Amino acid sequence: MTVRELRLVVTAADYEEALRFYRDVLGLPERAAFSSPDGRVTILEAGRATLEIADPAQADFIDQVEVGQRVAGHIRVAFEVDDSSATTAELAGAGAKVIAEPVRTPWNSLNSRLEGPAGLQLTLFTELGPEES
Repeated sequence: MTVRELRLVVTAADYEEALRFYRDVLGLPERAAFSSPDGRVTILEAGRATLEIADPAQADFIDQVEVGQRVAGHIRVAFEVDDSSATTAELAGAGAKVIAEPVRTPWNSLNSRLEGPAGLQLTLFTELGPEES
């Protein structure tokens, strides 16, 4: 058995706002969109997908590093971006709530934490190379 794709499905009470934010502001390309009398769905590309499984102690540690206290629920969506500082500012300007500004992590990335539409808690991260240490 082989898994070919990870698809995170989010139910958004304000579908149009969530679509605008994730597609138009964050820049996730639209792969497909479907509508019927029963509802609408849009599938957005989000680069390479991984499933990160953390135990409660590690989740606490990540929240301490990124935010300074435990704030995430059992699901948090992380997006690798080219410039987490600039992207944080852009998403905040588009309505996301900044929970924590970018911070350098012990694993050498620059991470911020936001709350986006549809109640998703987001980590934006930029991997820092050795020259940026």
